[in-house]
Amino acid sequence: MKARNAIAIAALGIIFSGCLFAGEDERAYIHGRSASDENVPPFSGAVLANNTLYVSGSLGLVDGKIPEDPADEARAVMNAIKAEVEAAGMTMDDLVFVQIFCSDVAHYGAFNAVYRTYFTKEYPARAFLGSGALLFNARFEVLATAVRREAD
Repeated sequence: MKARNAIAIAALGIIFSGCLFAGEDERAYIHGRSASDENVPPFSGAVLANNTLYVSGSLGLVDGKIPEDPADEARAVMNAIKAEVEAAGMTMDDLVFVQIFCSDVAHYGAFNAVYRTYFTKEYPARAFLGSGALLFNARFEVLATAVRREAD
């Protein structure tokens, strides 16, 4: 329980540090949704605040359904994260923190086999949490934070 609390506190610190110390508040909404539209889910795909991108939790849906194979679902959810990151003009190597909620930690290996293929540099910090049931009976929900790298 203490380890889980420490992970949650560390995640919140990473998430809020970009906003608290960023200076001017420049925001861009990636696949943004408005509170005035009641016909959409109440969140945007991602928010870019200065050079920090906060990507909403994503599921690995394919044609609105969860794939039967955990690896296919992991690939679909990572593709969803990648799409949000790239829409902000970043790459997966700009990710600094990734949090994975998993309905059954027995899928840890299948997820990792897919996850590894999305990076060409150092891996971001990460948490893989057993969560119990997820929306639509998904196995994985992934959220992420990215900070734009300086040109190499």
